[in-house]
Amino acid sequence: MILEYEIREGGSMWTKEKLKSLLKERIGDDMFVVVSNREPYVHKWKQGKLTVNKPASGLITAMDPMLRACDGVWIAHGSGSADRKVVDEKDRVRVPPGEDLYTLRRVWLSKEDERGYYYGFSNGTFWPLCHIAFARPSFEAGDWESYKRVNRLFADAVLEEIGDKKAFVWIQDYHFALLPQMLKESRPDLLVAQFWHIPWPNPEIFRICPWAVEILNGLLGNDLLGFHIQMHCDNFINTVERHLEARVDREKSTIFHHGGVGTKVLAFPISVDDRMIGIDVEKDYSQNDIVIDAMQALPSEYEHLAVGIDRIDYTKGIPERLRAVDRFLEKYPQMIGKFVYLQMGALSRIHIGLYKDLNDEITKMTEEINWKYGMDEWNPVVLLRRNLTYPEVLLFYKMADICIVSSLHDGMNLVAKEFVSSRNDEDGVLMLSRFTGAARELEDNAVIINPYDIEGFADAIYSAVTMPKSQRVEKMKKMRELVAENNIYKWGASFISELAKLA
Repeated sequence: MILEYEIREGGSMWTKEKLKSLLKERIGDDMFVVVSNREPYVHKWKQGKLTVNKPASGLITAMDPMLRACDGVWIAHGSGSADRKVVDEKDRVRVPPGEDLYTLRRVWLSKEDERGYYYGFSNGTFWPLCHIAFARPSFEAGDWESYKRVNRLFADAVLEEIGDKKAFVWIQDYHFALLPQMLKESRPDLLVAQFWHIPWPNPEIFRICPWAVEILNGLLGNDLLGFHIQMHCDNFINTVERHLEARVDREKSTIFHHGGVGTKVLAFPISVDDRMIGIDVEKDYSQNDIVIDAMQALPSEYEHLAVGIDRIDYTKGIPERLRAVDRFLEKYPQMIGKFVYLQMGALSRIHIGLYKDLNDEITKMTEEINWKYGMDEWNPVVLLRRNLTYPEVLLFYKMADICIVSSLHDGMNLVAKEFVSSRNDEDGVLMLSRFTGAARELEDNAVIINPYDIEGFADAIYSAVTMPKSQRVEKMKKMRELVAENNIYKWGASFISELAKLA
């Protein structure tokens, strides 16, 4: 009862230790299994040597601390060039390296399945379907077949790991919409939950999908389905009512389907491990080779540094951001030579035409802005496109005067919360799109922007650059308190506690 009160009312700060206690209380000796497409640790060959990296990913940032806390099993696609080298005969490896706190079970996919399931259906169909960024989704029957096949591969892996044990299976994201029902068909006694990390569209948008009914049936295999914000929950419930003969109890936020089995649909705003970020950001990364390389890309002199740290994706509003920087320098020429915008992020999904076109557009815009305003050794825009290391991300969070998050549509956006958590100096300005889930929590103290309003966006950059330090500190303190109170452990505790009620 004490834990229940602390989750609902705030109580003392949630920690790794408290979450572990909750897991012990609610899950007991049952297995704790997480399923995602992306793996938390990737083994690769680099110049003949075996290396291991932890990708800079919002999902991994959120979930890795929880798996560490409870010695669970993480099942994911093995994508690294040396991944097969380090697993045992059952495709398992203990992680993190040297700590061995939980088990990573790798699932292997063929190139054909990667193309169809990942690039095709997950990111050519689901991603644009769920994000309102005016990108048209594709609907290829072959991609749908690959998606179904890979969901079955993961279902088989989960069932093999569990055996005849009782388990709590927590599925992550839009790659596995069919997996919950597949698991329930084999093991009705399993507790199955899913967190959908991207938005859910309204029924009018979703109804264009040819496989809408199959997808909804798959998701209703969950005992609990979580979204970031209430609006996405409402959209999902409305979509089910439009497509299926299901009974909806809105007071209990529960959908009854599959012979009367209930799926509870609730909002759980995801967060970060603010304490770990606060500790790690104090470490000295200045001698890191990649950090040195990144530092050399910056001009030798500037007064104001703004950063954008995003995967290169059309939902992140990067072209809009560059247009705003262009207009800012045009409108406030006194900032020429003083302001630098650093865009960092990895190329992604370049097998998809929209992403290739976006990359070309960003390159062209950067060159044009630098030609227009650049002088001597100073350019206003620095573009670093590669996979970011954790030290690199933390160093530039710490260095930046401003962090710009201009997503056109986002479920939450953990970059915003990472930036806030990294600012132990209680300084810096967060510019945040009103179309992110994070804006629901941080809107009172971030500089809120509409990324489509380039004129207003440019003025907001000027407001951020010229904000007095006392005001910056006051706003940052309040945001840090919010993120610390609603940290990743409270998010996990809320989800697990809610699921345990359904057992």
